[in-house]
Amino acid sequence: MKILKGINKVPGGLMVVPLLLGTTFNTFLPHSLEIGGFTTALFKTGTLTLLSLFCFCNGAQISIKQAGQPVIRGAALTFFRLLLGLIFGWIIGSLFGNGTFLGILPLALISSMTNANGGLYGALAGEYGDASDVGAISITTLMDGPFFTMIALGATGTAKLPVMLFVAALVPIVLGFIFGNLDPDLKDFFKAGTVMPIPFFAFTLGAALNFSQIIKAGLPGIVLGILVTLIAGFGGYLIMKYILRTEHPAVGAAIGTTAGNAAATPAAIAAVVPSFAKTTAVATAQVAASVIITAILCPLLVSWLVKHENKAKSNSDVEKKGVIANG
Repeated sequence: MKILKGINKVPGGLMVVPLLLGTTFNTFLPHSLEIGGFTTALFKTGTLTLLSLFCFCNGAQISIKQAGQPVIRGAALTFFRLLLGLIFGWIIGSLFGNGTFLGILPLALISSMTNANGGLYGALAGEYGDASDVGAISITTLMDGPFFTMIALGATGTAKLPVMLFVAALVPIVLGFIFGNLDPDLKDFFKAGTVMPIPFFAFTLGAALNFSQIIKAGLPGIVLGILVTLIAGFGGYLIMKYILRTEHPAVGAAIGTTAGNAAATPAAIAAVVPSFAKTTAVATAQVAASVIITAILCPLLVSWLVKHENKAKSNSDVEKKGVIANG
């Protein structure tokens, strides 16, 4: 059976297929993943452990000469998502007030625009990019939570920068970086860990989602997910291609997602700003739908952009050869 080849035929298949399998199990057979022991640890609750291992192994592949690249890329992508939240916050406040945009609640829109799925970014960066792209996750992790949403909503006085969240995300990458640069043999040894964990933590990410969340949120939730993928995804791609000029610009589109815990952001915001309490339930459902929709669409977008980039590069190489031959 050609299982792996079949999975790889699906755009972003190494990430998408296991993720959808995990969501399917959690939707229709949720208790099968909660029997405890090794089964639950590997297929339900192991996301952080697997992702940490993945980051450690990728950190080992970063050359000391490239150490600044992960920070630059992560900072650029993170600032872009914050900027999106500020822009949408201003537009909604100016044009729609307390109303909705395409049926999407302001709180849901801003929460989704300012939160990106670090695990999904890391997986796609590992599949289509290099170690520096993956290393950017140490900065993009700051998008995971209500902090940027609070800034976009003008509630900065009630939020504190989650410094320890940044440190906790950075430690595995830094340790991998140290060991990989101290010993080339260790660098080679850890290289397998830059790919192998992807389908495993993709499954666990899916196991935290449920297809019923899309139904509950309705069409506005689906539209929200599409907007996040297109606006944030293409924006990240353009930043990597034309501003940072990286070797794998399509990886920038991997921030076109909504983080899984962003579904808790409306409740967190409502606890600080009581005026949002009445719309918390609906906003939560819409954000949850965006989480699922972006988790499916973003890998497809990144895969399409990779093919587009490869085709453009191939055409450019052919043109150069033609010029040399004619010259």
